[in-house]
Amino acid sequence: MKNPPSKTAGYQTWRNLLFLHWRVTPERIQSLLPEGLTVDTFDGSAWLAVVPFSMERVRPWWSPAVPGISWFLETNVRTYVKHGNGQTGVWFFSLDANHRLAVTVARRFWHLNYVYSQMSLSFGADRLTYSGNRAFSEIGRYEITADIAPSKPLTTAAPGTLEHFLLERYHLFARQPNGRFLCGQVHHEPYQYQPIANANVTQTLTHAAQCPIAAEHAPDHMAWSPGVNVRVSPLFEVV
Repeated sequence: MKNPPSKTAGYQTWRNLLFLHWRVTPERIQSLLPEGLTVDTFDGSAWLAVVPFSMERVRPWWSPAVPGISWFLETNVRTYVKHGNGQTGVWFFSLDANHRLAVTVARRFWHLNYVYSQMSLSFGADRLTYSGNRAFSEIGRYEITADIAPSKPLTTAAPGTLEHFLLERYHLFARQPNGRFLCGQVHHEPYQYQPIANANVTQTLTHAAQCPIAAEHAPDHMAWSPGVNVRVSPLFEVV
């Protein structure tokens, strides 16, 4: 590692995260990964996720949060992988955001596949509604409504469980134009979450990722978290 993970690149707050996961055959996900990464599985399955949430107070370590810049919405499409060196992490097929500057910065400096999208998030007493529509694209759209129970107790994922495998992910991979991989690390308390029993999901984000999920195929796992405060370490080159 060229940069120790104790260094800090910036700070963020993630709010109202909805984790929607589908089981996918490992062979299908592997066919979509760049050479050098291997699909990470649980219970014999690969997992493809759509995760919408609100990004708040996003800032570099040397700056305060700036109104109009540090708050935006994000929805990512991700799976879980292993590098040849044994490190596990998240691979993002796409990351939609409704802030053009965030998209530009993340694509240029973090080598992540950010896409500009018109997005909205509404939060009622017990219902969350997320929607998105990529500019100039017929795919990459979604409308998601999930029933939650904020008054009910939250829990944390126990090691070895599916929830821990899906939620407690602290490393990500990005690929440079020269084909070499970078790894990033985030630091936060374990997610406080609750399972979701009822959600209506219409989306073509997974179609855009070349792994379409049929409309009648409901997510195989759903969870909601009110959020976490995050410290982000700099990217470092994977060896």
